[in-house]
Amino acid sequence: MKGLEVKKLKVSVDGKMILNGINLTVKQGEVIALMGRNGSGKSTLANTLMGHPKYKVEEGSVKLNGEDILSLPAYERSKKGLFLSFQYPAEIQGVTLSNFLRATMNARRKEKIPVLEFVKLLKKKMAELSIDPKFASRYLNHGFSGGEKKRSEILQLALLEPKIAVLDETDSGLDIDALKTVAQGVKKLVSPKMGVLIITHYQRILNYLKPDRVHVMMDGKIVKSGGKELVKLLEKKGYEGIEK
Repeated sequence: MKGLEVKKLKVSVDGKMILNGINLTVKQGEVIALMGRNGSGKSTLANTLMGHPKYKVEEGSVKLNGEDILSLPAYERSKKGLFLSFQYPAEIQGVTLSNFLRATMNARRKEKIPVLEFVKLLKKKMAELSIDPKFASRYLNHGFSGGEKKRSEILQLALLEPKIAVLDETDSGLDIDALKTVAQGVKKLVSPKMGVLIITHYQRILNYLKPDRVHVMMDGKIVKSGGKELVKLLEKKGYEGIEK
């Protein structure tokens, strides 16, 4: 299967079980939504997928395009085509967004991208995502608004072109205009070569992205799955309605 396949995944943190048998697939070209309250295990799943050492896999498998990646460090998973957008992106003073993006691209390539080629590509992607060119000369996320930080991550996504993008609460803290801009940016990037797992506890971003499937997580398990109609059910009944 071309995409991400998670089977019977159980994960603990400091001896406490957080994920209790997750089964999930995200094919290239799909948008899959994972919803749930805070504390349901969504971010634990995201960090486990990317290889954060804090999270201990007790059981199960995670495959990317048929290859089990659980034994790989985070940077190798990235090279294989997995991308994680953070809920709270780090700020780095003294490193411009442009320099950071070029270094990130070079870390994933066999040959370094020439400066002029990179600048041309960066300008093209920024124009496609309606991002001010001056953005590139600012220090990475330093002094950025919430919306600017998220647009910065979408720009990284556009340049890296991963096979699977995991977006962990990309909509968190965004006002209506910023939410629409970020959602439209993600929508432009979804293609037959890239699938998206969007993790959220709000329905609003899904009004723009229109997921192919929706899963609801509670207490470290996926308790309900369905199509777009599941989002409407959540809007109507909330998570308590799903539990019942």
